Formats: sequence, structure tokens, C-alpha cells
Amino acid sequence: MLQSLAGSSCVRLVEQHRSAWCFALLVLGYLLYLVFGAVVFSSVELPYEDLLRQELGKLKQRFLEDHACLSEQQLEQFLVRVLEASNYGVSVLSNASGNWNWDFTSSLFFASTVLSTTGYGHTVPLSDGGKAFCIIYSVIGIPFTLLFLTAVVQRIIVYVTRRPVLYFHIRWGFSKQVVAIIHAMVLGFVTVSCFFLIPAAIFSVLEDDWNFLESFYFCFISLSTIGLGDYVPGEGYNQKFRELYKIGITCYLLMGLIAMLVVLETFCELHELKKFRKLFYVKKDKEEDQVHIMEHDQLSFSSISDQAASMKDDQKANEPFVNSQSPTSNDSSLNN
Repeated sequence: MLQSLAGSSCVRLVEQHRSAWCFALLVLGYLLYLVFGAVVFSSVELPYEDLLRQELGKLKQRFLEDHACLSEQQLEQFLVRVLEASNYGVSVLSNASGNWNWDFTSSLFFASTVLSTTGYGHTVPLSDGGKAFCIIYSVIGIPFTLLFLTAVVQRIIVYVTRRPVLYFHIRWGFSKQVVAIIHAMVLGFVTVSCFFLIPAAIFSVLEDDWNFLESFYFCFISLSTIGLGDYVPGEGYNQKFRELYKIGITCYLLMGLIAMLVVLETFCELHELKKFRKLFYVKKDKEEDQVHIMEHDQLSFSSISDQAASMKDDQKANEPFVNSQSPTSNDSSLNN
């Protein structure tokens, strides 16, 4: 008997604090996912890093042996300067000297990556004025971009998601939840095909050093706004139609970002996902809801009373044959 009472009390306690338990599990799961990613990346990439370090060490030693007149310190100073310039997007290689990083099209591409928070990092401002302007430009431009994308997605999703779902639900009588799930899956497949698979195939043809996996990797890293910067299109030697190519990539990134937001919003509107998200949210107290309802009722009552008073004043002002007479004039008329 005592065990059953204890078990029922535990179940009741868990139900009362269900949101807190779910949130704690969410935090624990996220931390474990971070650790899992770190373990996998370390185990996969660390051997490649070790091999690269050994290869560079051998190349450096061989170069010093072939050029006995050059000291190791001089070589180190030269390499440090080259790496600093490379971090700013400037290369000393002869096959990269023809590409400018701050012409109009490259600057337009840079501005789009800054405002979309992609930030490849392959090109950064060199001057103090450019750095200061980048800060001011980003402070104003990033909220402006969020407002722009929100407005565009809000209008697109009406025609792409809500109206088609309602059409099949009302016209054909299908379940709204089932239609919404099927529609989200179809929309996701079309988006992946149009903004990942097809562009990856195009990039693998236009970029000489990219295969399909690397091109798909670039599309995903870009449209997810991760922007690692290890693959940037249009930076190859003697790239044909480089200016037009950069403008096309800028348009692709903007349209792809809008498509990704539309797909995410479509999935977020699914009833199952809404129900799942509520498990981790803090529930409003009943007292707070009652206070909000009372405040709303008071505001509604005051607005109604104000409207009624204003309507009475308007009626009095519009009534014909009514003259505003003073009390003295009324008394004089009565005396007469």
C-alpha cells in the first residue's frame, strides 16, 4: 500500500514538473551531442593534420638544404608575412595575382556574406576605416536583413504552404495534418534538389578543383550560414566571366537562404512539431493568464465606454433644431 502511494506521488511529481525534466534532458542531450561531435572530428581529422605537419616539415628541411645561403630565420620571416597576407585574401602566387578581392562584384559578394551572417572569412577588411565601416554596416544591416527575410518568407509561405494545404483539405477532404506532412516532405525534396543537388553538379563543372561532394559541401555550409570559408567559388586562376559568376553566386545564396527559411517555417508549423516543442517550454501560470484576461477586459471596457461617449457627443452635435441656450435666457422667456 505504501509502495503504491509512493509510486503515485512520484508520478504526480514528475507530471507537475514535466517541462523542467524535459528541459534538463534537452540540455543534457545537447551537451552529449557536442561531446560526440568533438570526439568524431578529433578522431577523423587529427591523423590528417599529423601527416600534413610531417610533410611540411620535410619540405621545409629539403628547401633549406637546397638553398644553403638562406637561413631558417629568414625563411620563417618570409613565411609569416605570406601567411598574414593570405589571411587577408592576398596571395603571392603568380596564378592568383590577377584576381582582385575588392572590385565591385567581390565587394558585393562580401557584403552579402556579411549581412547573411555567412562570413566565409576568405576576404576581410584591411584598413582601419574598412573595419570601422564593417561594424557600422553590420549593426544596421543584419537586423535590416532579418526584417527583409521575415517579410519575404511570410508572404511566400502563404502561397507555397498554407493555401495548398487548405486547398487539398477543403477541396478533396483529406486530413489537414496528413496533407501538411506530405506537403512539407515534398517541399523539402524540391528545395534539396533545386538548391543543393543541381547547384552542386553545376559547381563541380565550373570549379576545376571541386568534385560533387565538395560542391555539395559548399552549398550546405553556405545555405546553413555556417560559412567555414575553405571552399569559395570564383577564386580560381583565370576564372571565366568572374564578375558575372560572382553576381550569380550572390543571387543564389540569397534565394537559397529564403528557400531554407520557407522550408523551416513549413516544418515548424506542423502540429506534431508544435506539440513536441511545447514539452521544453515554460507553461504560463493560470494567475498570469487571469491577470492578462482582466487587463484585456478592462482595456476593452474602457475603449467601449470611450467610443460610446464619443458617439453621444457626435449625436448631440449633429442633432438639428437644437440651440444651446444659456440658463438666463431660459429664465427670461419663462418670466415673459
